[in-house]
Amino acid sequence: MSTTFSGIIPPVPTLFDEHEQLDRPAMSRLIDHLLASDVDGLFFLGSAGEFAHMSDSLRLEVMQFCIEYVAGRKPVLVGISCPGTQATIEFGRKALEAGTDGVVVINPWYNPLAEEYLFEHFRYIAEQLPLPILLYNFPALTGQAIPVSCIQRLALACPNIVGLKDTVDTLNHIREVIHAVKPLRPGFAVFSGYDEYLFGTLILGGDGAIPASANFAPELTCGIYQHWRNGELSEAVALQQRLSWLPPLYGLDVPFYNVIKYALQLTGLDVPVNSLRPTGPLSEARKIKIREVLKHSAII
Repeated sequence: MSTTFSGIIPPVPTLFDEHEQLDRPAMSRLIDHLLASDVDGLFFLGSAGEFAHMSDSLRLEVMQFCIEYVAGRKPVLVGISCPGTQATIEFGRKALEAGTDGVVVINPWYNPLAEEYLFEHFRYIAEQLPLPILLYNFPALTGQAIPVSCIQRLALACPNIVGLKDTVDTLNHIREVIHAVKPLRPGFAVFSGYDEYLFGTLILGGDGAIPASANFAPELTCGIYQHWRNGELSEAVALQQRLSWLPPLYGLDVPFYNVIKYALQLTGLDVPVNSLRPTGPLSEARKIKIREVLKHSAII
């Protein structure tokens, strides 16, 4: 199965009202805002989408609403990860029924797994779900990296595992994945999860990024990708230099959900800045710092 995923795919935040319910009008505005930009797809229920704090019913509601509202205008990816294999498959089947174009699967968290168990987890999911799957490697949150050897084996064994989002804070790891997989399976898509590694990922032979900043500054990430494709390297470098000022945003609050939502507000989009418990509201001091970073990057 060949991938249709490449370029810039934002991990879309989930918008809530003051009662922690899905804010459908605001979510519609956000989706329309992203679809009007140059992004190449939308990723719902990722880390930025707060899936880990949702009830099962809310997660299902968000997935169904977002897929229905996008209505095929751009490719949709849905995060289906659960700590257990069978639960992941069951939610994946619901995503398939809802009409997603692909799913994203992070490795199980809390209990570390031997590499063979990790391989079998992903292999069995791929066997049970007849749709494109992106692996998601984010060891800072799961507590365990997906070994490059495991990624390579999965790419060769499972045709519907079509790519990887690699959220590791070193470009060397992305290089290792590309060198291990691309010579054997050139169509396997490798995405950077971190904004600042977008240009480096493209230079190394990767396929794009799934960066949070594509929600509130798509002109930077999408611009880098388009200039790269057009061979306009000096323009791509200039945008990457502006983009390099943004990563400190994600350390201003932990987790960073409301940082992204407030950044969206500052760029003029009418969205609420609410997150699910246990995440609390942004302090005024943090809001000031967010504004300073966006001004430094000439986003506002």
